[in-house]
Amino acid sequence: MKNLFQTLIFGILIFVLNACSSTNSVSNANITKLLKDGEFTFMAQRANPTSSDVVNVLNSFPNSSSSQVLNLDYGYSLKITKDELVAELPYFGRMFSSNYDNTKNSYRFTSKDFNISESSGKKGSTIYTINAKDQQNIRRMILEVFANGKAYLSIDSSDRQPISYDGYIKENSK
Repeated sequence: MKNLFQTLIFGILIFVLNACSSTNSVSNANITKLLKDGEFTFMAQRANPTSSDVVNVLNSFPNSSSSQVLNLDYGYSLKITKDELVAELPYFGRMFSSNYDNTKNSYRFTSKDFNISESSGKKGSTIYTINAKDQQNIRRMILEVFANGKAYLSIDSSDRQPISYDGYIKENSK
């Protein structure tokens, strides 16, 4: 009887954990189509700042965890089309030349002059190296997209510490 109860509890736990797992709304066939077309939107879910100052501030809050990951609200994205690159991403970290205009302290820009080079990565991923020529502070952005739709974006700037984002890709909204 005790083993039956433990098996039942274990089965319910597996069912609940499986139901709570995050799923991607884009099918694998649609992901390969998006990657082939080269037009998609990266939706950021988490920010990973590299600055130890940010981590120290986050750890000073009561009841905080010691993780370096910041969960983001819905809407932070990097939209890639054939003729336009639109970034709306927050920034957490040290800036070496800050601006009094707070809207310019994050990654919010539209680029019409950019290069994208595509290469294949490990375990079937696709790596996009993006160079925005009309943005003076951004050196490069590296976007790695996996076969299940999950993606990892790293931004390297000349005026601030690097930052990376975890998220997924989706089809561009019409």
